[in-house]
Amino acid sequence: MTEEIIAQDAIERNIFFIRGQKVMLDRDLAKLFGVETRVLNQSVQRNSERFPCDFMFALTRDEIKRISQIVTSSKIKYSKRVYAFTEQGVAMLSSVLRSPRAIKVNIEIVRVFVRLRQILSTHKALARKLAEPELRIKDHDGPIQAIFETIRQLVAPTEAHRKKIGFKVG
Repeated sequence: MTEEIIAQDAIERNIFFIRGQKVMLDRDLAKLFGVETRVLNQSVQRNSERFPCDFMFALTRDEIKRISQIVTSSKIKYSKRVYAFTEQGVAMLSSVLRSPRAIKVNIEIVRVFVRLRQILSTHKALARKLAEPELRIKDHDGPIQAIFETIRQLVAPTEAHRKKIGFKVG
């Protein structure tokens, strides 16, 4: 990777939801920072007091297997130890990795985490606002209820409708 600022979508692709938290894996962070995973982990180990369990944690074998099904690189499933860094852990990495590139990348990663948090809060706020007026117009059926139902369908996550493969019997 060159010294240019990393694209936000490249960072977003490397954020996973594990144990109820948005995290990034050590190998993805190392690639973004332009260092080897081993070097990143050694720096973290040397400064372990800066990384409590709510900043960074080791993944279990099951978690690694689940992620290896998502990640295109199959090398992760053979890794002995994989670390996940929360948003705070990623921010703390800037104090451990001090290169100019690490600082720029770290700023972009924090911006992506903030943007994701804003998107999630917007969806929650919209859902709350949709519920409020509905209470006031419950006795009114018709077009207003249809509008609310349409909005709910647009906001709700969609499931992909797949065409069944094979022959129909009977």
